Amino acid sequence: QVQLVESGGGLVQPGGSLRLSCAASGNIFSINAMGWYRQAPGKQRELVATITSRGSTNYADSVKGRFTISRDNAKNTVSLQMNRLEIEDTAVYYCNANRVATINGLLDFWGQGTLVTVSS
Repeated sequence: QVQLVESGGGLVQPGGSLRLSCAASGNIFSINAMGWYRQAPGKQRELVATITSRGSTNYADSVKGRFTISRDNAKNTVSLQMNRLEIEDTAVYYCNANRVATINGLLDFWGQGTLVTVSS
């Protein structure tokens, strides 16, 4: 079975920075794309940023220029550096691994979520 374990959430003041990390473990042959999504109270889960195995990135307009996603294919890890955080960034952040090649075929996996609170 594949597991995604996130770390790095917490409380930060507006304008501050946080770094989220996610490690995928288990019987993994390869991972197509990894990314971060978030869900604020009362809102739907939304894409924050994704990165493919080749390093192509995609960002939500609301985080462009502030957040940077990176990935280590050898370690099956993905990180999200979040700078100039805003109150509107408060949410539970979820790590996603898309089209993970396993012995059971291509599957998607989610982490358990990590809370980011931006508040003064």
